[in-house]
Amino acid sequence: MLRNTADSWGAPAKWFHWVMAALILAQITLGVMAASWRLSPTKIELFFWHKSTGALILVLVVLRLVWRLANPAPALPSGMPAWERAAARSSHLLLYLLMIALPITGWIVNSASNIPFRIFWLVPLPAIVAPDKSTADLVALVHRGLAALLALVLVAHIGAALRHHFVKRNTVLIRMLPGAWRAP
Repeated sequence: MLRNTADSWGAPAKWFHWVMAALILAQITLGVMAASWRLSPTKIELFFWHKSTGALILVLVVLRLVWRLANPAPALPSGMPAWERAAARSSHLLLYLLMIALPITGWIVNSASNIPFRIFWLVPLPAIVAPDKSTADLVALVHRGLAALLALVLVAHIGAALRHHFVKRNTVLIRMLPGAWRAP
């Protein structure tokens, strides 16, 4: 099943979800490790992978949004209270905003730091702001704050999915699982 239905996510939506989930978890790990590592070739290598993965996430989130606009989301369970529906929509919107804002703020930090960079050694990353240490420092703080917010929103997102599955016993989680798992 390629397209979303009223009851389940299509294969491309599931692919975007799980690939991006894995990339975001890798990103958080790489970012924490790179920031805390002593200055060395390893630190530079960690930042290289962090920046390249961030660029990939930005491309994928744009593609994911295009797919999402062409394929409306499955309906939420009929018994969900209005506050829960609003929370679900708000948290998903916040996740999309963070998946865009984090790579862009990282790109600004890289540009303001005047560090030439090639994504995965291939694609030159053009500067989007002029070199400026104070801009780099300020936006790096914003970037770290957004990363912390993303971690909190992800915990809430995962917690909500598990709550729907184990407490409310509905299909919210099952319909996003890959493979043979299908909503009834």
